[in-house]
Amino acid sequence: MYFAALLARTEDGWEASDTELDDVETLSDLTDLAREVSDEDTVLLLIEQEDAWFGVVRVDGEEDPRIYVSDAAAAARSSYGEILLTDELLGREPGDDDADLDSLDLDGTEDGEPGDSEDDDEDQVSVSGDAVSHSPVGDRYILADLGVSEKELLALDEGDALGTIAEALGAAEVLETVR
Repeated sequence: MYFAALLARTEDGWEASDTELDDVETLSDLTDLAREVSDEDTVLLLIEQEDAWFGVVRVDGEEDPRIYVSDAAAAARSSYGEILLTDELLGREPGDDDADLDSLDLDGTEDGEPGDSEDDDEDQVSVSGDAVSHSPVGDRYILADLGVSEKELLALDEGDALGTIAEALGAAEVLETVR
């Protein structure tokens, strides 16, 4: 199960809105979605897949988005995670992909059949021939100026990360209204 919300910082504090990602196919689409909320203020897109991974996309005005993903391999198995895992984030050269992510068998199953338990225990996922590990990727300082240090971000548990982030930002109540 996924949850996604937009938090926009305004003069009056944080405002939250839940968001549907069904029509989002690229990072550019996500950025546009955030800028629709506010094209001048800081907007955070918080996304999580229950107990597997979470991600933060930060859009400050017209600047390029900043991204943090808690578990790259888990996110690589997710259609929403694929959007966040850009070549740059994974340290690959753009256009180096030998295969389209949609054609890959990322979850170790074939034709939707359950996989072997050995497949589920792998430490890495292969994406376009490159191994993606179960480690955080992206901007670890994405929330440092908002009250969540690198150390605190890296220590977050996937199960309650978004709530902890919102609490540190002073936005826990507004986030709960859209959960």
